[in-house]
Amino acid sequence: MPRYFLELAYKGNNYSGFQIQDNAPSIQHEVEKALGIFYRTPVQLTGSSRTDGGVHAVQNFFHCDYEGIMEDRALYNINALLPPDIVLTHIHPVAPDAHCRFDATSREYRYYIYRVKNPFLADRAWFYPYTLSLDSLVAAARLIPPQQDFTTFAKRNSQVKTFDCTVYDSAWEADEQCLIYRVRANRFLRGMVRGLVGTMVQVGRGKLSVEAFDAILRQKDNQLADFSAPGHGLFLHQVYFPVSTFEYSQKTTC
Repeated sequence: MPRYFLELAYKGNNYSGFQIQDNAPSIQHEVEKALGIFYRTPVQLTGSSRTDGGVHAVQNFFHCDYEGIMEDRALYNINALLPPDIVLTHIHPVAPDAHCRFDATSREYRYYIYRVKNPFLADRAWFYPYTLSLDSLVAAARLIPPQQDFTTFAKRNSQVKTFDCTVYDSAWEADEQCLIYRVRANRFLRGMVRGLVGTMVQVGRGKLSVEAFDAILRQKDNQLADFSAPGHGLFLHQVYFPVSTFEYSQKTTC
């Protein structure tokens, strides 16, 4: 049966998370409902990256099997069936064994903090009206990639076999409105980015030294991490796949 990757973006404020849940609104539920109406048959989706409640995505993916043709020209009508805070951006034909979760090589998240009241950022960034040292944040972020075990930054009851993650990039930067934390890794644990951000903010405030943050990284004790960074400041920015994943669609459309 043909397989497709569905690329989408969304604001997560109104949802309890990406993956379908009992008695709670989710991105997956809304997309499956819209696809079911448009294609007049149930369409079961598998997700790439499970964002938490309130978390947004500039890019995320589902995959599905559908005995028929799915193509971009259907996007206008499918999006008309979706809530205004969810949009399908592309439909990619892929190989029958392609998997949007297991084939992803890495994922990039970005976290936004603003310090001057701005109503246009209120639901898309963390309002933190206190002095933060960018130099201290940068120094703390540099300590993260050498670390392998992120037990400290996984929320309780994280059902995983290993807490090992390979972090490829970890950096803070500033634009005209926000401080932005950018992190890319092969995988992320539940609450990991928000835990890193919340704890590094304590470094930026001068309440925690860079050396103390380094020690916390190595402690493997999540009671030492600060998970207070709210979900609405976090964006899944990009999911990376091997180039060959999407070469299949080029072959089938030539």
